[in-house]
Amino acid sequence: MPELPEVETTRRGVAPHITGRKILNVNVYEPRLRWPVPADLPAAAEGKTVQDVTRRAKYLLINLGENELLFHLGMSGNLRIVAPETPRMKHDHVDILLEGDITLRYNDPRRFGCLLLLNPPTQEHPLLRHLGPEPLSDQFSGELLYKLSRQRKSPIKTFLMDQAIVVGVGNIYANEALFLAGIRPTRPAGEVSLKRYQALAEAVRKVLSDAINMGGTTLRDFVGGDGKPGYFQQTLRAYGRGGQPCILCNTELKEIKLGQRASVFCPSCQR
Repeated sequence: MPELPEVETTRRGVAPHITGRKILNVNVYEPRLRWPVPADLPAAAEGKTVQDVTRRAKYLLINLGENELLFHLGMSGNLRIVAPETPRMKHDHVDILLEGDITLRYNDPRRFGCLLLLNPPTQEHPLLRHLGPEPLSDQFSGELLYKLSRQRKSPIKTFLMDQAIVVGVGNIYANEALFLAGIRPTRPAGEVSLKRYQALAEAVRKVLSDAINMGGTTLRDFVGGDGKPGYFQQTLRAYGRGGQPCILCNTELKEIKLGQRASVFCPSCQR
């Protein structure tokens, strides 16, 4: 599933091509996504100029002034910049044609993503209203994690992946951040000290920033807005390496299921 770095990579890839351009036409070839594409979306978007392209958690927001288009890439979706004459592929569901002969194309084989029309104030939309702070913002800190974790018995990995606590730390990056901070994913969140939460917050920032700089993590379907894959997978320290030696101490990494997701950790380095 595209996580925060993949979505941010997509945002950075498409924004320079579409910002400041007028939308000429919106073609919805398949409206049956996770939620149906609103029937009035094409008419609401056509003729509007793209003011900005932003991200909130794993959602992409295309600001049209009076309203916004909200994209979610679901399990395997992607947005690409293509020439209008580029032949459509089987799972190309939406084309947004902009002035300058540019098309923003949405492809989603599993159709778990979405394209919705939002009216201001967009941050009050049900999908965005209860989200926690951005992990690369000043609002996110070890002190915040420590405060919110008190009396919590759930595993710290589950706590870290709670979108109401902090957004965008999915399974891959939770594994990596906990490894970097030396914290075992099964440790109860309420038993972790402030000092260790401060280390974890820094690890989250580092892992996500590194992944963004490398264009995201390619595991199955992800490509950025320029059609190129991400390369962070080549530097993974824990995720996907169960049974292999720890890069720090050479101990065999253990892989377990935690909340139906693969969790990999070093029994020596992470406590």
